[in-house]
Amino acid sequence: MPDWTTPDPVALHAGAQPDRLACVDLASGRRWTYRAFDEAILRAVGALETGYGVKPRQRIATLARNSVDLLILQQAAMRLGAIFVPLNWRLAAAEQQAILEDCDPVLLLHDAAIDLALTKRCIPVEVATLAKAVEAQAPAPRRPLPAGDAPSIILYTSGTSGRPKGVIVTERNAFATAVNFGVLGRVGNASIFLCDAPMFHVIGLITNLRPPLLQGGTVLISPGFDAGATNRRLADPALGVTHYFCVPQMARMLRDHPDFAPGRWSSLTAIFTGGAPNPAADINWWLAQGVRMVDGFGMTEAGTVLGMPVEADRIAGKAGSAGLPAPMIGLRIVDEDGHDVAAGVPGEIWLSGPSVTSGYWNRPEETERAFTADGWFRTGDIARQDDEGFVTLVDRRKDMFISGGENVYPAEIETALLDHPDITEAAVIGIADERWGEVGRAFVVVKPGCVVDPADLANHCCARIARYKVPKEFLLIDTLPRTASGKIQKHILRTWTEPAGGQD
Repeated sequence: MPDWTTPDPVALHAGAQPDRLACVDLASGRRWTYRAFDEAILRAVGALETGYGVKPRQRIATLARNSVDLLILQQAAMRLGAIFVPLNWRLAAAEQQAILEDCDPVLLLHDAAIDLALTKRCIPVEVATLAKAVEAQAPAPRRPLPAGDAPSIILYTSGTSGRPKGVIVTERNAFATAVNFGVLGRVGNASIFLCDAPMFHVIGLITNLRPPLLQGGTVLISPGFDAGATNRRLADPALGVTHYFCVPQMARMLRDHPDFAPGRWSSLTAIFTGGAPNPAADINWWLAQGVRMVDGFGMTEAGTVLGMPVEADRIAGKAGSAGLPAPMIGLRIVDEDGHDVAAGVPGEIWLSGPSVTSGYWNRPEETERAFTADGWFRTGDIARQDDEGFVTLVDRRKDMFISGGENVYPAEIETALLDHPDITEAAVIGIADERWGEVGRAFVVVKPGCVVDPADLANHCCARIARYKVPKEFLLIDTLPRTASGKIQKHILRTWTEPAGGQD
């Protein structure tokens, strides 16, 4: 007997509340009750088995925008025991090819023209073709589900530091994330999630979908983020959106759009943010608009880790924090020797719990390095925890640099720069310096029509952070390189060597 059974909330709600709305495909207008959704999944199991010969543990890759068809495919793969591998369709063909070679799928589902080189080792199938096959297929008989500790999904990390690696997600992991976010985010049977985050990312595929489906709520799936469409949907009483996820850059695009009308977001519990630093000033700005902006912290390897409460006064009092640990998360903050640090002292976050991955696909050495001998997952993220248990992210350990013997965390400098009224984006890296060992180089994106002087930026920083933290060089650029999930690609910034100006 396996020590963990696979949860199947869709099957449960198909029996318990068959006529309740489970999901809506916003692009096509198609709607599924839980009964119809469950039957579509069983039809997809039959189509995969009889039409394409898919067997347990084989991989099914996708290169497609968000749709309910993709969600049906993932749930069918889960029931069949196959492994769902959504690829980032924004990657170059060579990057996609490397991922396909790593996961070796039998099928590649796509919704647009693809490079034929990607199909050398797998069968290409258009999403629309599979959807028609599912409609014509008789439902497969219901059967015992695979063990919940078996690989169910592989999510390739977005590669902020180089070549992506596949994170194994089991159904146990996904269920624990559904519980963790469900508790922190107050998800219930009446919850309605708008999902326009990409479903090749943990937020789009897991955090946006699993909590409402666990509770018997509703998911509204959009092909992708569009500031105008999302503004209108959040204000649409017929949709009744209660939960919305985005990265801070998406939130800024919402507020900058002509259709921004937060006073009409009457059903919204909160906007939940993650994936990038969210300055306290921005969070307080949203609170002033009557919108609770709830920041948190998660990762592909562990799902939801931290989350702020949804009470406006707690958000205001702790703005800038990523919140409290989720109920099924074990969290430690440790020094370089693995000893727990005191409250307020920065250290690396270590995690344990059922949401934490078992490792990386085809990467036993990296898996071994990621865990301590007694099973704690080393995140590489630096944070400090206050006396009330609230955790504030400081930076990635690998991004820290040492200047004149002092540890410098770029995220702290970036927060100071983002407090400048003429700056929209900022990123800082450490570079070699003959005198200090390392110093900071800041990459700054200025608001349209504004002009800033590097010397003024240095003075701005000096008023907010210690002198040794102030960047020596400032590079004014048009845009920062980001992953599809909004994370800044600092490994690319390290190849940009020409500063626009500096100060001694």
